[in-house]
Amino acid sequence: MSAVIVVVGEGLLADRVCGDLFTQYEVIRRYDFEEEIPETTELVLVLHDTLNPSIHKRAEEVLRLTGIPWLRGFVSYGEGVIGPLVRSEIPGCSQCADKRRIMAGRDRKEMWEIEQRLKEHGGNSCDAWASRTGLLQLAHLLESEVQNILEGEQAHSEGRLCLINLKSLRSSWHSFLPDPLCPECSRLPNDSADAARITLQSSLKISPDSYRCRSVDDLQKILSKDYLDDRSGLVTSKMYHLMLPFADASVNLPLFGGDEGVAGRTHSYKVSESTAILEGLERYCGLSPSGKRTVVHDSYRNLEDRALNPLEVGVHSKEQYALPNFPFKPFNPDRSIDWVWGYSFLKEHPILIPELLAYYSLGGEGFVYETSNGCALGGSLEEAIFYGIMEVVERDSFLVTWYAELALPRLDPYSTNDQELKLMIDRVRAVCGYDLHFYNSTMENGIPSVLVLAKNRKETGLNIIAAAGAHLDPIRAAKSAIHELAGMMLILDENLNANREKYVQMLKDSSLVRKMDDHGMLYGLPEAQERLQFLLDDNRPLRTFEEEFKWKAVHADLTDDLRDILQVFRRLNLDVIVVDQTVPDIKQNGLFCVKVLIPGMLPMTFGQHLTRVTGLERVLRVPMELGYKEELLTLEQLNPYPHPFP
Repeated sequence: MSAVIVVVGEGLLADRVCGDLFTQYEVIRRYDFEEEIPETTELVLVLHDTLNPSIHKRAEEVLRLTGIPWLRGFVSYGEGVIGPLVRSEIPGCSQCADKRRIMAGRDRKEMWEIEQRLKEHGGNSCDAWASRTGLLQLAHLLESEVQNILEGEQAHSEGRLCLINLKSLRSSWHSFLPDPLCPECSRLPNDSADAARITLQSSLKISPDSYRCRSVDDLQKILSKDYLDDRSGLVTSKMYHLMLPFADASVNLPLFGGDEGVAGRTHSYKVSESTAILEGLERYCGLSPSGKRTVVHDSYRNLEDRALNPLEVGVHSKEQYALPNFPFKPFNPDRSIDWVWGYSFLKEHPILIPELLAYYSLGGEGFVYETSNGCALGGSLEEAIFYGIMEVVERDSFLVTWYAELALPRLDPYSTNDQELKLMIDRVRAVCGYDLHFYNSTMENGIPSVLVLAKNRKETGLNIIAAAGAHLDPIRAAKSAIHELAGMMLILDENLNANREKYVQMLKDSSLVRKMDDHGMLYGLPEAQERLQFLLDDNRPLRTFEEEFKWKAVHADLTDDLRDILQVFRRLNLDVIVVDQTVPDIKQNGLFCVKVLIPGMLPMTFGQHLTRVTGLERVLRVPMELGYKEELLTLEQLNPYPHPFP
């Protein structure tokens, strides 16, 4: 007995497919979903000569209840679209596919608005690019896919879209990931204290000299395939930068507010590409709670016994809040806000964190500006936590150094036996014309931190570039900082020349430093060098890495390294709080993402008006404890200028 197919739709495409399939299957024609779909139906086809999002949404609502799989074909602005094959029991529906496809486009905001209007008011009657020849090609591809589905062959449309250029008739298949926030097919769990609880598990390193539990070769098998696609990918637009001193690759993370470029820098373009994708995934996870549904909305006053006091993470000063048009308001303990669950390693139990501290401050009302500080992705939860802590330590050591103007010990990088580090330094000098100056910026936690200044030897280009790194292996910290520096060399020189007067004004008026890029560009000016003289003073003797860095414990299991670190913070009475940001998109491949908060440590901010030191007395105390200052500092003694972190 032949299979029963229901074709819903009207137009030349629906007519053609119905006529061709009629000889092989029992075809029932419908023009909408007002009539009931027969229970014996094995496949529903939704076919139109134009874009009709309202009927696709209706198909989701009706067919999800029946469990009948369905496939769509339609024309959208000169392009034929087939898929996805939607099965009610599998995440990844037509709405997910549309969102990924629209987000990957350059005009995503406009296209999203058009689709929302069409969902409300119905589709167009025809598409100007829908020629008979193009629709015939679309019909042939649809019919071939129907045969694959009904005969048990591999369906190309499982989790994929076929896009057909109706002018050239070229077609291509594009994978997409289910949208974890999709109202039609997502089944996210509610956020809960139990789910936030963390019990550390073994996380064996891939080799004795590694601090990773997943190899790059292993990750390369999945990253480009599952996440990188110019038409439907979570990240798009791969690009290699050939003029930089090291292998630099970047991808684009498309957001409704604009494109966000993320880069990877290593000694191999292939590895850099994977690193860039991982960076994009980390940013994506940190945008909003997409792995669980936020359910706690209340005031701190009512939650005080199980919540973090937001004042402990540093807030803006009264003077900042009083500025005209300042985007934030002072924290109000009686105001209800959204909270998410994290895990406190000091208290050893779950704790509520303001959602705006656990994710990016991309908009909405709040009391502070929060960045991606402390966000990290890893091949295990433990690896992600490890690198989240490293980033918090790196940023904190840099800012304490800057605010207290610490005359850090100068390091001799040639005192190490690491040939790669020496070659990196020599290459930066030869290719870009910069001398690198290394400093030990390790704070009271003892985790090796390295601050690096690149000083231009040429008469043109950025004068000074600053970067930092933190790692249990100080040589890795130094290399990481060099890679960060290299990403700014040569490519921003033109920007400095074109906007020099703007940066000169920033030098005179720090309040003009408003964006991330402003910080690094400001110190590209030779006139700004005097602000860094407390570091550049070369009267201090060079010290070897062995003399300066005392962290010696090395384990075969990364979790043992992590436990050592947590014990250090426990002795300092500093809490390490972890919010699991992992989303289904990455969890399917065994990846994890976290946000690490260490109340008391300085969070990185960008924009002079958004600095956060109020409530963070550590910056006043630690310089004296480490012997850099003879007494406690006061807020008035802190460096008043914008930091140079790029």
